[in-house]
Amino acid sequence: MLKTVIFKKGNVTFSDTGKGRAVVLLHGFLGSRQIWDSTIESLSNSYRVIAIDLPGHGDTDCFGYVHTSELIAKCVKAVMDSLRLKKYVIIGHSMGGYAALAFADLFPDNLKGLCLYHSTAYADSEEKKRDRTRSIKVVKANHKIYTTEVVKNLFAKKNFKYLKDEIAFAQKIAAKTSKQSIIASLEGMKDRPNRDIILGMAHYPVMMVIGELDNVLPYQQLLEQSELIKDKHILYLEHDGHMGFLESPRRSNQALKKFLRVCFK
Repeated sequence: MLKTVIFKKGNVTFSDTGKGRAVVLLHGFLGSRQIWDSTIESLSNSYRVIAIDLPGHGDTDCFGYVHTSELIAKCVKAVMDSLRLKKYVIIGHSMGGYAALAFADLFPDNLKGLCLYHSTAYADSEEKKRDRTRSIKVVKANHKIYTTEVVKNLFAKKNFKYLKDEIAFAQKIAAKTSKQSIIASLEGMKDRPNRDIILGMAHYPVMMVIGELDNVLPYQQLLEQSELIKDKHILYLEHDGHMGFLESPRRSNQALKKFLRVCFK
C-alpha cells in the first residue's frame, strides 16, 4: 500500500507491505522504493516492509539545496513515527546506508539491526569529494546522460549481457530524478562525516553486503571495515558489483532473511 507523510512542509512517499516485525528499506542514489520490488516481494511474506522514497527521489519532494544524511535520517524517522513503530531493522543501499548510519547515530534506541548494502561508514576521501564536485558540473550540463552512465557503472561489467532488463529498470528509475535533487544528494554525500565508530558501538547485529566487482566501493576497504563490528554478518558476492539485489536477487534475499531472523530472535 502506498502512503505519504508530511516532512518539512513536503511530501514523503513510501510503500507499506506485509505484516509482522518491521523492516525499513532505504534505496541508494538515483533509486526509489521501486528498486526494491523483488526484495519486498521476498521479505513481505514474513515481515512488514516499509520502502521509502528518499528526499528528491521517486515521488518524494526535494528539500532544498543539500540532502544531508542527517536530513534523510530525520525523514525516515518521520515516516516510522507516523506508523507508530518503535523498533525495526534498517537496510540501506549505498546512499541509503549513509542515511541508515546517520539514523543509528541520532536514534540508536529504535534499531533492532542494521544492514549496509554496498555502503560504507567512511567519509568521502578528498579525491572522492573532487569527483562529486566534477559530477555536479556534469549534472548541470546534462543530467540525463549523467544518470544513464552512472547507473550502468553500478553493475559488474561482466554481468551487462545477462542483466539488460535490470540495468534498463534501474536507468528508468534514475531518469525520474530531477537535476536539483541529484545535486542536493551529491552535495550531501560529499559532506557526510566518518561514522565507523557506529559499527564498533552497535549493540545490535550489523550486516554488510559486499560486491567483489563493485566499481564504487573497493571490497578490501569494506572487509577491513567489517572487522569493527561485534555481531557481524557478511554477504560476499564474488560475481557482483554495487547492485546485489538485482545482480543476485535470490542469494541476496536468502541472506537478508537469515539476518532478520537473528535481529528479531
